[in-house]
Order: sequence, then C-alpha cells, then structure tokens
Amino acid sequence: MLDTLAALGRFGRFVAQVAWRAATPPWNHGDLFRHIWTVTVRCAGPVAAVTFPFGMVIGLQGLAIFDLFGAQRLLPSLISVAVLRELSPGLASLLVAAQAGSSYAAELGSMRIKEELDATEIMAVDSLRWHVAPRVAALVVACPMLNTLGNAAGLFGGFVMAVPIQGENAGVYWANLWTFVNVGDLVGGLVKTALFGAIIGLVACYHGFYATGGAAGVGRAVNDTVVRATLTFFGANYLLTSAMFG
Repeated sequence: MLDTLAALGRFGRFVAQVAWRAATPPWNHGDLFRHIWTVTVRCAGPVAAVTFPFGMVIGLQGLAIFDLFGAQRLLPSLISVAVLRELSPGLASLLVAAQAGSSYAAELGSMRIKEELDATEIMAVDSLRWHVAPRVAALVVACPMLNTLGNAAGLFGGFVMAVPIQGENAGVYWANLWTFVNVGDLVGGLVKTALFGAIIGLVACYHGFYATGGAAGVGRAVNDTVVRATLTFFGANYLLTSAMFG
C-alpha cells in the first residue's frame, strides 16, 4: 500500500511539473506540430476502420429491437447519440493509447536507457519541457481531431447498415438523425477526448521517462502504458459521462 501511495505521489509530481512547463514559455513548437501530425496520420485510418463497423453493429442491433415496437424511425437517433457520446470518444482514445501511447513510452524509455535524457539534462536542457510536454500537448490536440473523424465514420456506418442494407428510408434516417442530439453532445465528446489525450500522454511519458532495466524495462513501460492509460480513461469516462449527460 505504501509503495502504491508513493507511486501515485511521484506521478502527481510528474503531472504538476509537465503542466507547469506546458503552460509557461519557452515552448517547443516544432516538436509539438510534428507529433500532432504524426499521431493524426498514424491513427486516422485505424480510427475510421474501427468506428465504421461499430456504427453498423449499432444500427443492426438497434433495428432488431425497434422492429419489435414499430419504432424504426428512432434508429438514427440511437446511432447518433451512441456514436457521439460514447462510441467514438472511447474507441478513438483506445487506438491512440495503443498506437501513440505505446510509441511515446518506447521512445522515451529508449532515450532513458541509452542515457540520452541524462545527456540532455547535463547540457542544461530541460528534458521535461523539450521531450515530454510537446508529446502530451500533441495528444490533447490530436484526440479531439481523431474523435471528429470517428464520429463521421460511425454515423456513416450506421447509415450504410440502415439504408442500403436493411432498406430503411434515407429521408427518414437523415430527418431523425439529430432529433436527440444537441451541441452539448458534440462539445462533450471533444472535451472528453481532450482529457483522455492528456491522460494517455501523461501515463505514457511517465512510464517511458522513468523506465529502468534495459530493453526489458522499455517493454514493461510500453505494456504498463497501454493497460493503465486505458483503465484510467475508461474510469474517467464514467465520471465525465455522469457529469455531462447523467
């Protein structure tokens, strides 16, 4: 228990140090934009490829239930609410954790094992400011962008299942798509994914920055990043959903 509390304390101190450096100049703009571009390009395809069939699944399962009550017109409303509030933010962040989070942990872990971070600090360069803060900020920006792409892919997947495959009326589908959706749903998804991006970035950089034990230590940092970041932001998702939509 004491070890767990000590680890939480170290992580909390790390979060405070990174937040301070992210909020105060000088900023490493070059690495920030490079990381945003890299994360967006690498994750855009997987996010669209995953949210599209999930939108189709929601359409298929929802239609089977609504058929029992003759309420097929409510199907697009179910798809839009499910995709915008939960499906796209969760899946997009999960893929970012698996792709970008693991990559950041491996990069920083390798730099720590090779003593590159130590060399940076010896040269009086703040490694947290120049190596960690840009990565965390990049995920805060990139996750909402990827969530927007996931929203579009998920809604289109639901449309493909409902209209061309199941034969529902396209006009009815589009007319009822936004019935129960408001601006708060769109903004809520963006806020959630921005916070999820911060969680993923902080967890990944923490494990990579303090990696020990050679190549095996880097592997442990990558594994711990994916598992702990996923558990943390899914737990936070319940609290955010309760606060925003409960």
